[in-house]
Amino acid sequence: MSLILNILWFILGGFISGLAWCLAGVLLAITIVGLPWSGAAFRIAGFSFAPFGRHVVARETGPLGCLGNAIWVVLAGWWLALHHVVLGLALMVTIIGIPFGLQHLKLALISFAPLGQTVVDG
Repeated sequence: MSLILNILWFILGGFISGLAWCLAGVLLAITIVGLPWSGAAFRIAGFSFAPFGRHVVARETGPLGCLGNAIWVVLAGWWLALHHVVLGLALMVTIIGIPFGLQHLKLALISFAPLGQTVVDG
């Protein structure tokens, strides 16, 4: 079932979402200062391409992680969150799109604090 949902997700906006996360990761990696955030962006990009059957789990980051996430919101988090909210609300208009819209809203929350997030199967 996860395979079918991931294929539909990829067609209905997952490809664009994954590319947005990859773009954020590349732009941050170009600036050497943004390297700590680019790793998190690429990790979430993999999740954004195929989220069904996997979960994002928060781990302890401490005060530096909190500061890093605050800087992330200013650099890239707000436009990624806006992207996911718009796509999520558009998909939730139809009954079939509700599970995909919920995944987009989950990714919108993750886009505010990607540092300290780990993707796990199951």
